[in-house]
Amino acid sequence: MTEVKMPQLSGIEVLASGLDSPRKLNFGMDGALYVAEAGRGGTGASIPSPSVPGASVFYGATGAITRIQNGNVERVVTGLPSLALPNGSDAAGVSDIEFDANGNAYAIVGLASNPANRDTVLQVPDFSQLIAIDSFENGGSWTRLRDFGAYEQANNPDGQNVDTNLYDLLINDNTAYVVDAGANDLLSLQAFSSEVNLEAVFPARDVTNPFTGEAIVQQSVPTAAAIGLDGALYVSELTGFPFQAGTAQIYRLNAEEQPEVYAGGFTNVVDLAFDQSGGLYVLEYDANGLLNEGDAGALIYLSPDGQTRTTIAGDELINPTGLEIGANGDIYISNKGFVAGQGEVLRLSLEQETCFNQATVNGAAEHWSGLFLRSHLLGDQGAFDYVYNTGGDLDPSISVVSR
Repeated sequence: MTEVKMPQLSGIEVLASGLDSPRKLNFGMDGALYVAEAGRGGTGASIPSPSVPGASVFYGATGAITRIQNGNVERVVTGLPSLALPNGSDAAGVSDIEFDANGNAYAIVGLASNPANRDTVLQVPDFSQLIAIDSFENGGSWTRLRDFGAYEQANNPDGQNVDTNLYDLLINDNTAYVVDAGANDLLSLQAFSSEVNLEAVFPARDVTNPFTGEAIVQQSVPTAAAIGLDGALYVSELTGFPFQAGTAQIYRLNAEEQPEVYAGGFTNVVDLAFDQSGGLYVLEYDANGLLNEGDAGALIYLSPDGQTRTTIAGDELINPTGLEIGANGDIYISNKGFVAGQGEVLRLSLEQETCFNQATVNGAAEHWSGLFLRSHLLGDQGAFDYVYNTGGDLDPSISVVSR
């Protein structure tokens, strides 16, 4: 290792506010930033809340996709299905938007429930679907492409309760990858065909219920997928109850498509993204753990070798839910992601701080000092010219200056 360039926060700008539970976000081919808003529910049919015992979430067509471009913020797709508590919080609805290589837009709609509730109680078929966005004009329009809720109902790969909550969409070449946080799996569609392929199931683990002392099964709750520079798929996890701090992991799918731990020690991760050098940005929804006080999230950077990490932003983030890297390296984050009417999109400007390995610095000093000494003692003008003219370009560990 010669150096580690660790990004440092230099500024935060609010690009959009007043959003209803913003989730994942993505740039279109037009250069605009598109944000999935899960909505605020409504006053329609209700099903049990997945997170508040004894409460119900109510249906309303309040989900949306918002476009941010040239300082303008506009809801360009409206009327998407949403479920939320009566105050509009804890929403499930459209959770991600992605674009293929031709600029076509796709989105996924969550549910956080047994798909039977969608079919018999809500009777709103757009939940738990991959949809194509046909138009961004006049409130938008969309077409259902694949029913992932039906897949969970028929297969239930993790063997836990039948549950689906589509949370992350990744399109690579001609394949769509869908992370189902409720089903604890990663699914794919080749060429957007009707056949769903199971890529991986993320393992549960045995933990202790902090309130009863009983042994319980903690689900993984995968939340995001990204492709590394090595071409492998990497998947983050939130972790289920009791949501302990420091137990969330980043998995890498190996050649047999089995998840292996790439990095651990995170807390309630909701999104991840690689930069051009192979460094990994990890977004934590709640840096202290969901059962503990506080609602500050965190943006953490993991160096390309996986050995060094730094927290870029902490208290500046309130329950963030989505992460995207801009073409110039700026970071875009959906903030306050489970609150109706208070959601934001933030732009984080970064600067790079270079940290050198000390052994590398010492070795570089010995090597280049030796050449300088040779040029001085032996009158070797060629050695002097070589160091002066090329040293700084060939070795990032040194700077050659004249006095």
